[in-house]
Amino acid sequence: MKRRFRLRRQSDFRAAIGGKRIYSGRALVAFAIPGSAPESRVGVTVSRNIKGSVQRNRARRRLREVARSRLLGPDSPLSGVGIRYDVVLIARPAALDVPFADLEDDVEQAALRLSKLKP
Repeated sequence: MKRRFRLRRQSDFRAAIGGKRIYSGRALVAFAIPGSAPESRVGVTVSRNIKGSVQRNRARRRLREVARSRLLGPDSPLSGVGIRYDVVLIARPAALDVPFADLEDDVEQAALRLSKLKP
């Protein structure tokens, strides 16, 4: 994911998590707030409930790839809204076990719910 599409500061993560929770799925929890950046930005985090750095990094890579294709892509529900969001995706332990297609469906559901929010 390109740098301009990522949340990088801890204050950005805290602001998004402090906002309205939009989706709680089997493999992830998504938070979002309307952002001030010219594009939507996504931050991915993994808690230490997922044991081992190898598994945490694998979950992070899977979520980043799904976010890149489903949240930031041109056919994303977020692209047609006209409002740019800062989204934080938090991986649950199931993010390692579910098939990639199910992970994509979870992120797609989060994007659909986000696109229906009013600022």
